[in-house]
Amino acid sequence: MVLATIFQNGVSIDFYIVLSTILFVIGVVGVMIRRNAIILLMCIELMLNAVNLLMVAFSTYFGKSDGQIFVFFIMVVAAAEATVGLSILVMAYRNIRTTDVGIFNKLKG
Repeated sequence: MVLATIFQNGVSIDFYIVLSTILFVIGVVGVMIRRNAIILLMCIELMLNAVNLLMVAFSTYFGKSDGQIFVFFIMVVAAAEATVGLSILVMAYRNIRTTDVGIFNKLKG
């Protein structure tokens, strides 16, 4: 209900589209450039949150709650992804003492 009043008071859907696009591009650039596994996980979370922002904005703009329900499920999957990813990262760090993803190919047995 609060977002509906924001749309009526002058913030258009274009603002949310541009903001979500900028956040998603920052996440993609971070995934492609950085080699630290923790930063890669943060960039993936940033991309998921950009999509969530856009879904909530469109859901509110069109007056339906379907997008907000999808956002809830995406957040649950993102939490599970972060848990599994961080646990794998901790175990890898214990073995090789680095979080650089370029060295993970040496873990082949």
